[in-house]
Amino acid sequence: MTPPPKLLVLVGSPRREGNSFVLAEAVKRGAESRGTSVTLRHLDDHITHFLRDCRSCRHENGECSIDDGFRGLFFDDFLPADGVVFATPIYWYGMSAQTKAFFDRTFCYYAASYPDSSDVIQGMTRKRIGLVLASEETYPGASLGIVHQVQEYARYTHSEFIGAVRGFGNRRGEVERDPGGAVEEAERMGKELFVRKFSDYRIDTERSGGVWS
Repeated sequence: MTPPPKLLVLVGSPRREGNSFVLAEAVKRGAESRGTSVTLRHLDDHITHFLRDCRSCRHENGECSIDDGFRGLFFDDFLPADGVVFATPIYWYGMSAQTKAFFDRTFCYYAASYPDSSDVIQGMTRKRIGLVLASEETYPGASLGIVHQVQEYARYTHSEFIGAVRGFGNRRGEVERDPGGAVEEAERMGKELFVRKFSDYRIDTERSGGVWS
């Protein structure tokens, strides 16, 4: 029997039980309803430092010298995952510092100066990527920078960015009252993460004249 796909949901909000967490829980709920194996982590529990200069910071054996929980999160949860959903509030029209630090800290292990970087790169590639965002502001442009960054990360790692969900709310859990149905949309993302159609055509891509068979 084929084992169920593994999904990692990373919550980048420093506020527990906030709107980002509500959306992340909805993704988890939806994914588990399809039999997906889901791990949800709060980045605040694992990252306490930003990336440093690896040339002066790295141990002689190539290991990162920053003593927090990032290594375990990265190797035990992120690299084995078949899909990852990032859940972050919108801060100053970008992702939270915790979420950005996660991306930055991966450099220590995929850089050529890490002895097993080729294995790390293999584990970083070809995932299914999703994004859920929470913000008080409804201005459509507020999320464009984050969506573009995650989209380009997916492209860079030969992964598939299957979409973004954005919910509106400021008070703790207020996103549940969003009339646009963001919580339901996040749950649907979880259900469909590994089955949702993804296409990224080039001019020479062979394809039929229709989208759905």
